[in-house]
Amino acid sequence: MDPYQYLILMGGCVLITLPLEFILRARVYRRPLRLALAMLPTLVVFIAWDLLGIARNHWDYSPTYTTGIMLGPMPLEELVFFLVIPICGLLTYEGVGHVLRRLRGDDDA
Repeated sequence: MDPYQYLILMGGCVLITLPLEFILRARVYRRPLRLALAMLPTLVVFIAWDLLGIARNHWDYSPTYTTGIMLGPMPLEELVFFLVIPICGLLTYEGVGHVLRRLRGDDDA
């Protein structure tokens, strides 16, 4: 169980925010090009930051809590984190925006 805890946590984050796509009409997954364009700068910056930190030995990753699947020097869990957390943030942002538009009575909500 220990090697999969982090991936299970990331899966939980996705499951908790997934209803926002359908219930609050966040429309994050329904606009894949827009999602990809929003994610690209985040991925580039944080992957570069992570690789630099690893190369300089500023941090490392516990083999106890990672699967051992490596993407170069970076564990799979790091890439999953860089994908999941921004998407969850976008879902939350868009869901809250939808609720606020409805409260204001905007027609396009």
